Amino acid sequence: MSKKKATTKVSADVLDDLVVRARAVRKNAHAPYSKYKVGAAILTKSGKIFTGCNVENASFGATICAERGAVMQMIAAGEREPIACAVVTKDGGSPCGICRQVLSEFTTEMPMVLVGTKDETSARVVDLADLLPLMFALR
Repeated sequence: MSKKKATTKVSADVLDDLVVRARAVRKNAHAPYSKYKVGAAILTKSGKIFTGCNVENASFGATICAERGAVMQMIAAGEREPIACAVVTKDGGSPCGICRQVLSEFTTEMPMVLVGTKDETSARVVDLADLLPLMFALR
C-alpha cells in the first residue's frame, strides 16, 4: 500500500472538535492496570470522524490502544485516508510506537493534537512524520 501525504489543511476549529470527541471517548477507556486512560479521534478526508479508547487486558499484549482502536473503526467503515488525529491523556502523552506505525500505514503526514487533561495549556500539534521519522515500510 502506498502511503499518502495529507494534503488537506485542517482548521483549528476542526482540531478542537477532534479533541472534544477524544476527551469524551476517553471516559469509556478500560484501564484497570495502568490507570492511564486514552481517547483518540481520527478525521478522514471524507469528513467522517472515528474514535477509540484504550482497552487493557490482563494479558498485556492483548491491550488495544485508543489510536489503533480508532484506526480499526475507520477501516471497518471502509475509510482509508486519515487527515488529522487528536489524542487525549492525563499528561498530553504521545502515541506509542506501535500506534505511530499503524497510523503511518495510511499517511506519512498529518497533524496530531496531543492534549493533557491536567494542564490543557500544554496541548500541542505535531506532525505524524515528526513522531515517526524512520517508519518501517515494505517497498
